[in-house]
Amino acid sequence: MSDSQAKVRSVGSIEAFRSALLLFLSKARPTLEEVTSEVTRTRQWVQNDQRNHWQKEMKARGRELERAQGELFSARLSKISQASAAQQMAVHRAHNAVREAEDKLRVLKKWDRELQNRTEPMVKQIEQLHGFLTTDMARAVAFLGEVIKTLEAYADIRVSVPSGPPPSEQPAEAEQIPAPNPKSE
Repeated sequence: MSDSQAKVRSVGSIEAFRSALLLFLSKARPTLEEVTSEVTRTRQWVQNDQRNHWQKEMKARGRELERAQGELFSARLSKISQASAAQQMAVHRAHNAVREAEDKLRVLKKWDRELQNRTEPMVKQIEQLHGFLTTDMARAVAFLGEVIKTLEAYADIRVSVPSGPPPSEQPAEAEQIPAPNPKSE
């Protein structure tokens, strides 16, 4: 078996990577949440705010058209030719305003469909990425923390082991037997 040992000198680069990953996650998650909420706000603006606005405009312009048509009808009955031209212009302007409101509502419905069709796939991808960052990357950060602890423990074990032979293999001084002196006999 070969003498393969890990040469752990520093876990600083792993710690630096873990720190950078934590910083990235702290910035990425709020950004994705902001994007998702911006899409939601835009949808609500198109579906609710703008639709309500133009429906109210449609009603108001319809009432103005009815009023102008009533004045024109009254002017025709009274045979006032000068007033009739002014009333006809008012009816024409009111009619154009109603058509404009109808066009705006039609365009708004088209925008609503297109916004839904274009944003839905992207929002799903953003939600998947957010889930990945929240669960998988959080596990990765925890795993890197455990790796750092393990490597630090390994490095501490390697440092505490002396480089010489183990103490059991060295003879104790008291156990050393003196060599016989040939002159004393």
